[in-house]
Amino acid sequence: MGSRSRGGRSSSGLLLLSLHLLLGLHSSLRCFVSAAGGGGSGEPYVGVTIGTAVTNLLSPSDLAAFLRAQRITRVRLYDADPRLLSALASSGARAIVGVPNDELLALGSSPATASAWVSRRVLPFAGANSSSPGLISAIAVGDEVPTALPSALPVLLPAIQSLAAALAAANLSSIPVSTPLPFSIVLDPFPPSQAYFNQSLAKSFILPLLSHLANTSAPLMLNLYPYYSLMQSSGVVPVDNAMFKPLPPSLEMVDPNTLLHYTNVFDAMLDAVYVALKNLNVSAPVPVLVTETGWPSYGDRKEEPYASRDNANTYNSNLIKHVVTDKPGTPMRPGAQASVYIYELFNEDLRPGPVSEANWGLFHGNGTPVYLLHASGADGFLGNATTDRTFCIASDDADEKAVQAAMDWACGPGRSDCTAIQPGEGCYQPNDVRSHASFAFDTYYQSQGKAGGSCYFQGAGMVTTTDPSHDSCIFPGSKLYSNATKSDGANTTSSQTSDAEGSAIWRLRTGRGEGFLLVFRFLLSVMVVIMTNSNLWT
Repeated sequence: MGSRSRGGRSSSGLLLLSLHLLLGLHSSLRCFVSAAGGGGSGEPYVGVTIGTAVTNLLSPSDLAAFLRAQRITRVRLYDADPRLLSALASSGARAIVGVPNDELLALGSSPATASAWVSRRVLPFAGANSSSPGLISAIAVGDEVPTALPSALPVLLPAIQSLAAALAAANLSSIPVSTPLPFSIVLDPFPPSQAYFNQSLAKSFILPLLSHLANTSAPLMLNLYPYYSLMQSSGVVPVDNAMFKPLPPSLEMVDPNTLLHYTNVFDAMLDAVYVALKNLNVSAPVPVLVTETGWPSYGDRKEEPYASRDNANTYNSNLIKHVVTDKPGTPMRPGAQASVYIYELFNEDLRPGPVSEANWGLFHGNGTPVYLLHASGADGFLGNATTDRTFCIASDDADEKAVQAAMDWACGPGRSDCTAIQPGEGCYQPNDVRSHASFAFDTYYQSQGKAGGSCYFQGAGMVTTTDPSHDSCIFPGSKLYSNATKSDGANTTSSQTSDAEGSAIWRLRTGRGEGFLLVFRFLLSVMVVIMTNSNLWT
């Protein structure tokens, strides 16, 4: 992953959102820039990026199987690892392969080096003799170079041109070559109608780049993060607007120059790019491909208050629906929907920086979901989508003492199996009251058949559709639970059965006489009935 960074973080223009967008105006520009997927035309799609700063990352073959299971057919890689590409060839996925920033100088300085790179990294997977000619969908040269490595900017376009020439010489000109740029190159982006490119880059870099992209039918790659727009707006941007949630007309953002209504920040950012392109008077249309967007599921509570699983779930689920199902385009480009890549597939726990940096993934490194996306209607994309699975966890608003008392009841009179949150067990970490209580609450909630009131716990519990499972800790309500209980004959967290023995605090782990087991189970059944009838928590 190298020097990757989330785009738009340094854009001071985002801070001006509230100064230029008027609220409560009424009504609804079509221009020349097309939105397309992956460097060409066709139906818009959603892909995922795959970073590798992950402890115990899945092997290439396991990763390919994982992509098939999740029905992920578009991925963006940050390098061109031949082992991973070989495995992906059997997955049915198409991949954008990357050139790391630290390779730009060599490629931009020597066409021969670029030709050798294509021969080594591309031809085995896309050449005429390849068994997977459609595997590589595009080449992304560098990543956010204007902000991440500005000293390499003079060699960026030469590197792109040399790689494109090498591909053409190999009869692979159908593979587009571009570079992912940060949204911060667009200045004064709100309202969109007055946006323009950074003038220090416009003539020296952006115009020549756009000319090359137009001549080679390659897309303009951009990393767009409404999350950072929200973070930098000092509370002016409505949270719902950043996450595609419906807003009443009176709260929709309106461009005062065009009177176009914006129901979400993502579309406003895209339209700002389209206006900036138009203001450069580019003669030929250049498709736009969003190579990164996403939302962190966890962050510093004080510094990153919007980084939460529920917000990440909402944003990414609504993004998928917006792009794949609704396909509205933007207010300026109705029907011209850009394709996107969600950042990212796995939490990269080895990434340095703020807490959120390690928590952008849809899945943990072991393949368990960070949350269950609600991507219904997306053709099975991301097979972990669900709309009918619920869990009981500790409420964020509940007093910690109340949460502790409720957990004590759940693990005691409530007869939840709390073995998994004991030291050394699968759900002991993180070792805090709310995490432990969430497992205990869900164990009780699921054992009661998710009956009404069984997640109340005197106000300490709350129902969520986001799977709280993490790492080796699989919650009883997770669809992964049944598989985990079969692994090595027992769950890594705990095992739950439908009889009274399964809901006991303790279990018989070793052999006893069959007659003793029958008596013991009978006594437990009687105890459960008594305790259920005296339950004051539901």
